[in-house]
Amino acid sequence: MAMLKPSLAFLVLAFAFFLCFIMSSGSYVYFQFVQQWPPTTCRLSSKPSHQHRPLQRFTIHGLWPSNYSNPRKPSNCNGSQFDDRKVYPDLRSDLKRSWPDVEGGNDTKFWEGEWNKHGKCSEQTLNQFQYFERSHDMWMSYNITEVLKNASIVPNAKQRWKYSDIVSPIKGATGRTPLLRSKRDPATNTELLHEVVFCYEYNALKQIDCNRTAGCKNQRAISFQ
Repeated sequence: MAMLKPSLAFLVLAFAFFLCFIMSSGSYVYFQFVQQWPPTTCRLSSKPSHQHRPLQRFTIHGLWPSNYSNPRKPSNCNGSQFDDRKVYPDLRSDLKRSWPDVEGGNDTKFWEGEWNKHGKCSEQTLNQFQYFERSHDMWMSYNITEVLKNASIVPNAKQRWKYSDIVSPIKGATGRTPLLRSKRDPATNTELLHEVVFCYEYNALKQIDCNRTAGCKNQRAISFQ
């Protein structure tokens, strides 16, 4: 039995290295397509306010390859660095509408950061051009701002909604359960709607339910401002 201990230690070490390799090379199960509400992003930003663009529509934060065990992984994978030359004029025009840097005002730097942190992890599925083109197409598929407006959910500092109040019309429009993420405003102790997440399967083609991904605590009252 004593002879088994070094072998067991080797297997554990080998498995740990294997997990590190998988994470660095971009193993993932599904995508989170994350849209943000710019007024919340800007309100809680640490960047100078003169750079903010609090647009009154949901815009893209990112398309993130993810795992159910840790939705924040993988990230910062091995792969091709962002190449601005591959953001061709038509695509650039589209992304300036759907994926602006509402916090810092530098769209290209924002795209570069999202590709280098997240996009590279799914490069075997979507190259850089496909990654940004697919993201824009996802944004075009459903106008969250209009979906909520049609359900009489519009920015209002005095109104509070339940988690299910906001999820219901979006699920009705998409046929899939979205995820909501909120952020607490320390100045008012208010839970602000920050992000709406759609989930997609491995190839980023078919939308799926987001039931297995963490988001806002359902019992919290959410403010949409």
